[in-house]
Amino acid sequence: MRRVSIFGATGSIGQNTIDLIARDPDAYDVVALTGARNIEQLAKDARRLNADVAVTADDTQLDHLRDLLAGSGVDAAAGQAALHEAAQRPVDWFMSAIVGAAGLAPSLNALQQGATLALANKESLVCAGSLMLATAQSHNARILPVDSEHSAVFQGLVGENMDAVERVIITASGGAFRDWPIEKLKDATLAQASSHPNWDMGQRITIDSASMFNKAMELIETKEYFGVAPSRIEVLVHPESMIHALVGFHDGALMAHVGPPDMRHAIGYALHWPERKPLPVERLDLAQIGALTFRAPDTVRWPALRLAREVMERGGLSGAVFNAAKETALDGFIGGHLKFTAMADVVDAVLTRMDGHGGHIDDKMTLDNVAHVDHLARIAARAEIKKRAG
Repeated sequence: MRRVSIFGATGSIGQNTIDLIARDPDAYDVVALTGARNIEQLAKDARRLNADVAVTADDTQLDHLRDLLAGSGVDAAAGQAALHEAAQRPVDWFMSAIVGAAGLAPSLNALQQGATLALANKESLVCAGSLMLATAQSHNARILPVDSEHSAVFQGLVGENMDAVERVIITASGGAFRDWPIEKLKDATLAQASSHPNWDMGQRITIDSASMFNKAMELIETKEYFGVAPSRIEVLVHPESMIHALVGFHDGALMAHVGPPDMRHAIGYALHWPERKPLPVERLDLAQIGALTFRAPDTVRWPALRLAREVMERGGLSGAVFNAAKETALDGFIGGHLKFTAMADVVDAVLTRMDGHGGHIDDKMTLDNVAHVDHLARIAARAEIKKRAG
C-alpha cells in the first residue's frame, strides 16, 4: 500500500483526488487529510478513507472536528503547527492542493521527507521555484505537476530531450470575459467573474481565470519547473479547453496533449506515474466536436500576462511579490473595495514599489525571506487598494 496525504482535501483538486483514491481503497494508506472551513466534508472523507489524522487550518474548529470524528479512530488536529506536523509525516505521495502562499511550507515539508509531491499549488513554484527544486534534489524527492497545462507539457516531454524544445505553448480558456467588450470589464460584478464557461472550480480560481492571473501564474510556473526561457513560452486562447498544452521542437513538430476538461486526468497521471492506468474520464469524440479554435491573447484585456513576463525577467523574489499582491487585490475585489480591472493596477504598482530600494526582491531565496517579502507586498497592496477605494 502507498502512504498518501492530501493537503487541501476539501477543495476541487482534493475532492477529485479523493474520488480516485476511493475507487481503489486497498491500494492506499491515507495518512493525513487537511482542509480549512468545510469541517463536515473533511470529517466525512477522513472517516471514509480511514485517515490517520484530519487537520483543519482553522483552530477555532477543533472541537467541532473532534465531535464529528468521535469513535472513528481518526485523530483530529487544528492550526498551523498541526499542519506542519502532518506535513512531516512520512508518505510516498503527497498532494499539495492548498490554495495560496499557505501551501508553500507544507510542500517543502513533503519534499524534505523525500516524497513524490503532486503539485497543484501554483504559488509554491511562483514564490519559491528555485527553493522548491533545490529541496527536491537534495532530498531525492520528485515534483510532479498537477495543473492540467503543466501535466500536459510534462507528458509531451516524455522520451524527449529538452535541448530539442523550441517553445512551450500553454492554453487558456479565456474565462468568463473572453468575449466581453473591453470597455465593460471595469464594471464586471463579482457574480459575473465567479462563473466559468468550462470548469466548475472554486470562486478565487474562477475569478483568476477571468482576469487571466491564473494563466499569468502558470507562465511563471512553466519557466521555473521546466527551465524554459520566458521568450519561448507562449499563451494561446483556446475556448474549448481540449488541448491543454503543446510542446514545439526545433524540427518544427508540435506535440499536443488533447483531453477532456477533467482534472482527474492530470491528478491520475501524477498518482499513477510512471504508469498509465485507466481513469473515469470522458473519451473524446473528435468528429462530434468538429472544430477547435485558437486566438492570440489580448494583453490590453488581460494585463496580468504582461506583468507575469515582467516578473520572469526580474527574477529573485519578484514572484512572491506578484503572488502576494495578486491575492490581496483579489480579496479587495471580492470584498467590494476594488473594481475588476483595478486588480492588475494594484499588482503593477506593488511590483514597481518593491523593485526599488529596500524592496527585498533581490534577497536570497529562503522560506523566511519569501514570507517576509510576502508580508511587505500585502501591506503595500492594501495601501494601493485603499487609495483606489477612496
